[in-house]
Amino acid sequence: MICPVILSGGSGTRLWPLSRQAAPKQFQRLLSERTMIQETAARAMGPAAGGEGFTAPIVVCNERHRFVVAEQMRELGIAGTRIVLEPVGRNSGPAILAAALMVAEEAPETVLWMMAADAAIGDEPALRRAVAVAAAAARAGHVVTFGMTPTAPETGYGYIERGEPLAGIAGAFRVARFVEKPDRPTAEAYLASGGFFWNAGMFVFTAATLIAEFERHAPDVLASVREAVARRTTETDFVRLGADAFTACRTISLDYAVAERSSRNAVVPASLGWSDVGSWAALWELGAKDAAGNVATGRTVLVDARGCYVRGDGTLATVVGLEDVVLVATPDAVLALPRERAQDVKAVLDAIKAGGLDSIPGIV
Repeated sequence: MICPVILSGGSGTRLWPLSRQAAPKQFQRLLSERTMIQETAARAMGPAAGGEGFTAPIVVCNERHRFVVAEQMRELGIAGTRIVLEPVGRNSGPAILAAALMVAEEAPETVLWMMAADAAIGDEPALRRAVAVAAAAARAGHVVTFGMTPTAPETGYGYIERGEPLAGIAGAFRVARFVEKPDRPTAEAYLASGGFFWNAGMFVFTAATLIAEFERHAPDVLASVREAVARRTTETDFVRLGADAFTACRTISLDYAVAERSSRNAVVPASLGWSDVGSWAALWELGAKDAAGNVATGRTVLVDARGCYVRGDGTLATVVGLEDVVLVATPDAVLALPRERAQDVKAVLDAIKAGGLDSIPGIV
C-alpha cells in the first residue's frame, strides 16, 4: 500500500483576488466541480497501476484550514484521513518529515507519495503508471521525484537532468543533477536536449529512507520535528504537532534539505499534462476555449474578445473588444491585466499592503 501525503500549506497569492489567505487556491473550484485539494486526493483513490492500492491520505495544513480540509475530504467520501496541523509554516521539508515520522511508528517501510494540494494533472492513467514505477524505486531505497516532460522553454520551473537507468526498474533513472530556474536561452537548450525535465515537486520514498536522509543531511531539522511529533496531541481526525519544537525548526524545502544533496536520488520521467496552476495565464492554458480562444467562467459576458480569461465569481464580469487580457471579478475586488503579465499579481498585493488596504478583513 502507498500512503498519499498532501501538503496544503500554500497561499496561492498569484491567483488573487479569488485565492485569499482564508481560502487559498487549493480550496477553490478552478478546473472542475471539485476543489484542487479534492482533485489531488481523488488521484490516490482506488488501485494504482499493477493493482497496488492506497491508504487514506495524510493532509498537512495549518490550524486555520482544518475544518475546510475535513469537510472537503468528507465530501469526497474519503474516511480515515489524518489531518496534521502545523503551528507555523516551515515549508515542505518539516511538513513531509512529520508525516514520515508518524507513519514510521507503525510501519517504517511504508511508501509515501508526497504531493502538493494545488497542482493539475491532465493524464491520470499515466500518473498511476508513473507512481507504480516510483514505488518500486522507493522500495529499492531511492528518493524518487517525477520529471515532467517539458512542452516549452519554461523559465519558471526548476529542472532535473536524467542520468543512467536504474538497474531492474524500467522507467526510472538516476538524477544527474537538479538545476535552478534557468534563463530563456538555457531553458531552450534543455528543451532541445531531451534529457531535462521540469521538477514537479512530487516525491515518493519510504518513511525509513526519508528519515535516514534527514539524519544524514539535516539532522537539526530531524531533531526539531521528531520532538514536535513526540509532543503531538490528537483530537478526532486532527493531529496537532508540538508548537514549541516545530516553531524552533528552520524553514526549508524538501529539495534543499534532502533531494539536492542525496546520493539516492532517482527520477521517473512522465508526460502527465502537469501544471502547478501558478497564475491566471496557466488557468487560461488549461481551460476549455471558445472559437475566439477565450476561457470564461462564472457570470460573464464577452463581446468581440479574443484570447481572454474572464471569471465572474458572484459579480458579472464583462469584456468588450479586448485581446489577451485577464479579468477576474469577485464580490469585493476586481483584477485586470494583460495575460502575459499574469505573474505580476504579486505587485498588486505589494501595492495593497503599501497602501494599508490589507487592514480590510479578508482582502488578501
